[in-house]
Amino acid sequence: MEVKGKVHEVGPTTQVTDSLKKRELILEYIENPQYPEYVKFEAIQDRCNILDNVKVGDDVEVFFNLRGRPWTDKTGKKSYFNTLALWKINQLSPAGSSPAPEYAPPADISATPDEDDLPF
Repeated sequence: MEVKGKVHEVGPTTQVTDSLKKRELILEYIENPQYPEYVKFEAIQDRCNILDNVKVGDDVEVFFNLRGRPWTDKTGKKSYFNTLALWKINQLSPAGSSPAPEYAPPADISATPDEDDLPF
């Protein structure tokens, strides 16, 4: 799965256990400009370093896997957790830069139309 948005926050790499490290990315996803969404992605293990060159304000495309798992507490109550596991990120435009607008090539208006080209 993939989604495009603006980097809102990049967390530091944290060592969760002796064998597990992770890093979080918060992406501002704007489907409706009045109500932006802030979506948390997790990079784990060797994927943590793909966020090294990402800065707040960058426009990016994030590729991720949707993961879910159950958890049962001491009382027997079951809960479910979802994770957006980041595996690739493409920088669309760096923070502070605005992409050059795309324009159609200029039309040559100096040429006079041929009178014989009328369709009727």
